[in-house]
Amino acid sequence: MARIYTLVNQKGGVGKTTTAINLGAYLADYGQRVLIVDIDPQANATSCLGVDKYSVKGGTYEALLESASLSENILVNERLKLSILPSAPALAGAEVELVNELARETRLKKALRTVQDRYDYILIDCPPSLSLLTINGLVGAKDGVVIPVQCEYLALEGLGQLTETLGRVRAALFPEMSVRGVVLTMYDGRTNLSSDVVEEVNRHFPEQVFKTIIPRSIRLAEAPSYGLPISVYSPTSVGADAYSKLAQEVLAGDGVKVPV
Repeated sequence: MARIYTLVNQKGGVGKTTTAINLGAYLADYGQRVLIVDIDPQANATSCLGVDKYSVKGGTYEALLESASLSENILVNERLKLSILPSAPALAGAEVELVNELARETRLKKALRTVQDRYDYILIDCPPSLSLLTINGLVGAKDGVVIPVQCEYLALEGLGQLTETLGRVRAALFPEMSVRGVVLTMYDGRTNLSSDVVEEVNRHFPEQVFKTIIPRSIRLAEAPSYGLPISVYSPTSVGADAYSKLAQEVLAGDGVKVPV
């Protein structure tokens, strides 16, 4: 049965989608069956894997509205050995359409149950906001949430808000929800600020911060425009090395033997 992790941060631009795609790609490289679920109407995760979001005929929207089964809209990238449930701009309308529906916060969780036996990892990429879509992602996080945090001052303020949000969702909808780990992203070793943020985040989340830190990288920024993860676009770059190590750290923490 798949481990299901949701990548979440209410602040945009923190490397959430970058982490979902590249962590997923390296988990697949290490022999895991991986499904990425894009529940962001901006559909950045979908685009990052080379799928035209405007040509998507079925995906997360249909799964949440229960107008089609989740499995029939999964796209498989044979080259990457990676699967994605794509998003499209139409997903923005799902919140309005679901507002009067029963159990609207658990639609994604319910849909994922139909496919979770087919995968080792399911990574859910949320929009940068507290919305019904994000709440669906949090409730669906069977094995915990992964929080990417940018190594900049304003990220700390967003982290405080996110902690409050997780507490509210835990209290109202999903008492078992846990934090799988915090990923520090866009680290610039030339600045004192980045080091200060690393120290502060470790203080807020003792023993929950991944040891692997993702550096600022031009290659990481370029890769999405080619519809490729960093493992393919620039496999020898510092960004590729960091995400490879992050995948190894996740696997080791989950008790999965990492191939040599």
